[in-house]
Amino acid sequence: MAKKILLVEDQPDIRRLIRMTLEFENYDITEAATAAEGAQLFTDLQPDLLLLDVMTPGGMDGLELCRKVRSHHDDLYRPAIVMLTARGQQQDIDAGIAVGADAYLVKPFSPLQLLDTVSGMLAT
Repeated sequence: MAKKILLVEDQPDIRRLIRMTLEFENYDITEAATAAEGAQLFTDLQPDLLLLDVMTPGGMDGLELCRKVRSHHDDLYRPAIVMLTARGQQQDIDAGIAVGADAYLVKPFSPLQLLDTVSGMLAT
């Protein structure tokens, strides 16, 4: 069965690049343009991994969505979370880790770096 990935990214070009990179693997990818949309999809989809852009439009950002996902208590279900951002300062990385992110990719990242990170997170 394909692993489910929820991609939350407001830039259509970046979403397309990520989808093109990951579609060669056996992943079921669902996309959202805002963190609020991602929050609804998370509840419905129960993905194995979330790729979250830190800065998204609307009232909720990727950090807040990460915090919300981690506050969803289920001992049997804890998805991997990878933050995606152009903000690569140590304080930004620390903020992502503090809210529960498992990994942090700074844009622009290479397709190989994305594949390695995702496959490492989803290895069972």
